[in-house]
Amino acid sequence: MSFKKWLCLVAAAAFALSTQTLLAQGEGHGHGRGHEKHADRDDDRRDDRGGDWDEHHSYREHDRELHDWYRGHHDHLPPGLAKRDALPPGLERQLILRGTLPPGLRGYMHPCPVEVVQYLPPAPEGYMHTVIGGHIALVNRRTFFVLDVFHFEL
Repeated sequence: MSFKKWLCLVAAAAFALSTQTLLAQGEGHGHGRGHEKHADRDDDRRDDRGGDWDEHHSYREHDRELHDWYRGHHDHLPPGLAKRDALPPGLERQLILRGTLPPGLRGYMHPCPVEVVQYLPPAPEGYMHTVIGGHIALVNRRTFFVLDVFHFEL
């Protein structure tokens, strides 16, 4: 066997072994049955928020209290009203993926209830907490820039 063939064979074997190792160490895509499916969906947007992003205005620290409040109020709604709490799938994707609130979602904005605001960090100057189809969003009052979104998933 020539040196070139031997070198190609060794390189192919090393590549095959390294890919198997990487696949074995992967995040288990397809095996988690969706339990951690969207755990990091806000992390991709975190870098695009600009210089005014502050960790003190994150909803992550208040997750448990907000979920408890929503669960307590959502369970008492009649089935027809409970279904209205969800956005159509296309609009929900726009809320997650875009930095600016699209005009189609602005009609779904409602003031955040006072009992929910007590669990939230104070909004930065020029921003407001708003409820959009069962989600709480921290939105700029003038530009409709979405600083953070809290997703209620029951």
